[in-house]
Amino acid sequence: MLTTTTCGASTPPTPAYDAESQAWIERLSGHGPRRDAALAALHAHLLKAARYEIARRRSAYPHLRGGDYDDLAHQSADDALLAILGKLGDFRGDSRFTTWAYKFALYEAAVKIRRRAWQGREVQLEPEGWSVLPQAGAGPQEDAETAELLAGLQDAMKHDLSPHQREVLVAVTLNGVPIDVLAERLNTTRGALYKTIHDARQKLRGALAARGLAAGGNMEGTSS
Repeated sequence: MLTTTTCGASTPPTPAYDAESQAWIERLSGHGPRRDAALAALHAHLLKAARYEIARRRSAYPHLRGGDYDDLAHQSADDALLAILGKLGDFRGDSRFTTWAYKFALYEAAVKIRRRAWQGREVQLEPEGWSVLPQAGAGPQEDAETAELLAGLQDAMKHDLSPHQREVLVAVTLNGVPIDVLAERLNTTRGALYKTIHDARQKLRGALAARGLAAGGNMEGTSS
């Protein structure tokens, strides 16, 4: 609902927060010891969230040492805090402030543990055998249909995609490179890579349709 000024112009209403969230916003937007105390309390909350997310994911990265996890948790909390302070104006009160802030820490922790796991590992953008895709069906007819589809897909990837689109699509969907890791290696953003993948899929669907073929849902997966 919009509020109306005396001149007849409409202005957006001020977001309505719960009392606890309002207190967080006021303290973090202020100055002096009260703000410092709020920053320390929020950082502790974010550190707890980051440790939780890293503990949840650590079984997938057994080669990382215990000290790595604690270091990653602190880095995640630090970066989450900076991101939150930069986006205080985006908080609309749809959830409690601490719930909103918690998500920043979970995101930072997930990104950092994936990046640490890939540290020092080579990211293959287009291996020699990129065109060798698995071929399997339920029977001879299904095998033949699958082989025809995969042959069309390989041809479309080779001739209809740009080198950059092919490299990104192969790295993310076939080689399992996390998209944030790839973004860091290519000095770009997740959003730009998502756009590249979206455009590549659209091109492949169009190319397959022009060949009288239809792609299944297996082109949809990406690493997050």
